[in-house]
Amino acid sequence: MIDGMVSVIMPTYNCGKFITETLDSIRAQTYDNWEVVIVDDCSTDNTKQIVEQYISRDKRIRYFCFEENSGAAAARTEAMKQAEGEYIAFCDSDDLWMPDKLEKQLKFMQDNEYAFSCTAYEQIDEDGKPLNRIIKVVPKTDYNRLLFDCPVGNSTVMYSVKKMGKFEVPNIRKRNDDALWLKMLKKEKYIWGMPDVLMQYRIRKNSISSNKFKVIKYHWILYREIEHLGVLRSVFHICFWGFLKVFHIK
Repeated sequence: MIDGMVSVIMPTYNCGKFITETLDSIRAQTYDNWEVVIVDDCSTDNTKQIVEQYISRDKRIRYFCFEENSGAAAARTEAMKQAEGEYIAFCDSDDLWMPDKLEKQLKFMQDNEYAFSCTAYEQIDEDGKPLNRIIKVVPKTDYNRLLFDCPVGNSTVMYSVKKMGKFEVPNIRKRNDDALWLKMLKKEKYIWGMPDVLMQYRIRKNSISSNKFKVIKYHWILYREIEHLGVLRSVFHICFWGFLKVFHIK
């Protein structure tokens, strides 16, 4: 029998168009021992009003708002500080979970005594239509494997707070999720991959990640300034990542 409260970490910024679907997908979970910790990075749209409507009918949803825009990394860190669960799961405010996501992933972790896990996922477009592309997982990923192409979807990750503690997310605008997994893999040897497709990742127009050239600089910051890799190794990893993107391998 699975047990333990899961704190769902959700940074948000101007996601009023999508956050309703995201929260609905969490509230539809077959496993109901969870809380959602939303940290709003000073949204200027109707995000706050939408979330307040949910809070009025579901006390498992908690909301915090920064006084000034501080970035997704700071929002994730603050949400983790506020989390009260035995497990932490991550869900971006425009992604969607399958109804049995928490139930299946908790069972996977508890049956195998895993502290850190992720799942396969599929891509959807901005309107929520499937793009018929499944992103598979690696059965187990260590620090060096993650450096190559990060086979981990942010909104699929769950880990045990009891076994691993809480973390401060490296404060870079993009790739801060990759930076967090690398940091966590210095404490836990593997992140274990579950082959079930339990999340839908929304591909949005004009996002930072949609501009591959802009993302290169964040990879450089990640490898050189955060992970302190050598120049040649950093260049190698960036070129490898670029190869995968150009040929649509990942």
